[in-house]
Amino acid sequence: MPELPEVEVTRLSFADRIAGATVQSVRLGQPLRWPLGCLPAQLVGRYVLRVRRRGKYLLLDLSEGLLLIHLGMSGSVSFGRQLPLPGKHDHFEMDTSHGALRLNDPRRFGAVVYAPAEDHAIAQKLLGRLGVEPLGDDFDLVNFHAALRQRKTVIKQLLLGGEVVVGVGNIYASEALFLAGIRPTTPACRISRPRAARLHAAIRDVLSRAVTKGGSTLRDFSNAQGESGYFQLEAMVYDRAGLPCRLCSAPIKGIRQGQRSTFYCAHCQKP
Repeated sequence: MPELPEVEVTRLSFADRIAGATVQSVRLGQPLRWPLGCLPAQLVGRYVLRVRRRGKYLLLDLSEGLLLIHLGMSGSVSFGRQLPLPGKHDHFEMDTSHGALRLNDPRRFGAVVYAPAEDHAIAQKLLGRLGVEPLGDDFDLVNFHAALRQRKTVIKQLLLGGEVVVGVGNIYASEALFLAGIRPTTPACRISRPRAARLHAAIRDVLSRAVTKGGSTLRDFSNAQGESGYFQLEAMVYDRAGLPCRLCSAPIKGIRQGQRSTFYCAHCQKP
């Protein structure tokens, strides 16, 4: 699943190129997770002001309203003046004066949703419960530790939940917890202030490095220019069950938490 770094990398790969573009036509393929929310023809003539990101959502601010794009489990966005002919998994395409924006999603768990404004009920249903941005100024240690102290949920699941801090997906939660030396099964309320400080710093570090590396390409992720990511090549624990820890040589363990795979080093990460 594309996570925060992949979504941010996607945004960076086309935001400047589509800014100022006028919408000329919109084509829909098979139904996605949620309906568009307006007639495609209603978007024609509007222009793109900018592209932002909130958690794992891309937000295209238009001259009237905005589009919220979610990549789902396997989606990817491409943008260009000469894209190939649409295929069976291309379910949204918006032609603009600067090129075509296309969402490809084989599993159709992604979505493109129109909202009249960010504070409208449609947008708030998707964005309203999201926590603070981990790479933003609002992600401060005092509030982060206070939120951990109030929750008995194990820390890995808390990070994935997105209500305390948004966008720390499965890959990067495992990596951040390893860097902080915290076992993923540790209840959040048991994490001390010093350990919370290490985790706070680790989340920022891991996500920042992942964006720099272009995200992680485990199966088919690519940015809007078709480029793959390389963060997975330097993963310390993710998808390395049975392999030696890069620090202590103990075998990396793999478990299931909430139907997601978790990887950790029992020697380097303490409960």
